[in-house]
Amino acid sequence: MTRSTGGRRARAAALVLLVAVAAGGCGPYSASSGRVDQSIKRVAVEYFENRTAEPDLGIDLADAVIAALQDDNTLKVVNYEFADSVIEGAVIFYEIRSAFISQEQQVDEFQVQIAVELTFRVKETGETIFERKRFTGVGNYLLGDGQTNETTAKVEAGLEITKDVLAEVVEDW
Repeated sequence: MTRSTGGRRARAAALVLLVAVAAGGCGPYSASSGRVDQSIKRVAVEYFENRTAEPDLGIDLADAVIAALQDDNTLKVVNYEFADSVIEGAVIFYEIRSAFISQEQQVDEFQVQIAVELTFRVKETGETIFERKRFTGVGNYLLGDGQTNETTAKVEAGLEITKDVLAEVVEDW
């Protein structure tokens, strides 16, 4: 079965929107601790290589990280040629697992698991702030509840990853 471009765009838009809403919409003000190296003011986020069979996951997650960084506003997100620093990496794992099995031995709940490995480096010196650091996220959905599905679970997992990446990039120096 093939997926339509419109469906991919809708999923990407949902992930980016959820990240922006969850990050708080602070506009030009930042809620971060301000521990970013003062020489780094601009960051480029390269689309993540997708080493999974799940289409567009590297693009969707990179877009979500970009949206979170823009909302945080500690670093300005720019094109590679104007950046002081770069975030790059790969989506290395995507899997759907059964999360809950009923007494009747029927799977009622599934879990989406996603993992990425990212590197954050200073462009001019090549210094790495973190290298091949693994970030993971999980999201659950109930079978047949009408409110959750694989897409909502994927968004939930992406949100966990995005929050962790943002914390590592702007807070943990």
